[in-house]
Amino acid sequence: MAEENLSADDSADDGNGTADDEKKKKPVLMIVAGVVVLLLAGGGGAYFTGMIGSTPQNGPTGKVETPSVYFDMPEMVVNLASGRKRARYLKLKIALEADSQENIDALKPKLPRIQDMFQIYLREMRRSDLEGSAGVYRLKQELMRRINITIHPAEIRRVLFKEIIIQ
Repeated sequence: MAEENLSADDSADDGNGTADDEKKKKPVLMIVAGVVVLLLAGGGGAYFTGMIGSTPQNGPTGKVETPSVYFDMPEMVVNLASGRKRARYLKLKIALEADSQENIDALKPKLPRIQDMFQIYLREMRRSDLEGSAGVYRLKQELMRRINITIHPAEIRRVLFKEIIIQ
């Protein structure tokens, strides 16, 4: 029992000495942790806003952005597949975006073939195929795929809808 008291007294002395050290270290650790968090948040914010890690001519991805060239396709009116129901029509005005004028120049002689492909593809579509943003997105991707197959190795970057009317 005497041994228990001695060891309890020894731990009390050690406890007070280490407790005082811990009390002194706690605010210092909190301040250091706060500064580290602020530096990380500030650095992350500066990186994502483009203040660091990119040059003005390269943009945040490091790629040199090339100016786009646009080409307006002739307006198209197509009757959609409607079975025995009342006829439905789709009117489209499309602009094509390319990286260079050379890609647009490669497209122009093949324009009748592209329009023919569009007509055939669009006539098979139903009104339900074009509902919602997902339907319009799928249409965009399919038209771009068909153009790029036709004008390969030239390439169109995007198909842009200027007007879509379903009647």
